[in-house]
Amino acid sequence: MSRVDFYHLQKHSLDEVLPKLLLKAYASGKRIVVKIGNEERIEQMNSYLWTFQDESFLPHGSKKDGFAAEQPIWLTLQNDNPNKAEFLFLTEGAEINPEELVSYERVFNIFDGNSKEYLNQARKLWKEYKDSGCEVFYWQQSDSGKWEQKA
Repeated sequence: MSRVDFYHLQKHSLDEVLPKLLLKAYASGKRIVVKIGNEERIEQMNSYLWTFQDESFLPHGSKKDGFAAEQPIWLTLQNDNPNKAEFLFLTEGAEINPEELVSYERVFNIFDGNSKEYLNQARKLWKEYKDSGCEVFYWQQSDSGKWEQKA
């Protein structure tokens, strides 16, 4: 069964956190799908990932770029996995059914803890994923912004 890590944003925005997590995931040699809540935001993130840091490189693309099967990191609104990704990132309210989780080794659910809607959704997904047999882990930002695993 898949491992699902919930990342509770409190100190930093998704734009600050996602590229850093993607860099670590990409360094592992795994292919990645990032599911984002809406099409406009996909293209904003697509542009941002090319420029977020001068010394870093995250090869990625979206429907607009094409060549989905060849992209190490694929940004999408759909439940597709055209690049045969092992890792899935869920952001900005994106979700996936528990039965579809088996397609991935690891799922990263990054949610804004300052949004009641996203917080409630994360709680609902935690229960669904745990009830389906997934290993679930919860990470919260400390006062310094570092990730701490909570019980």
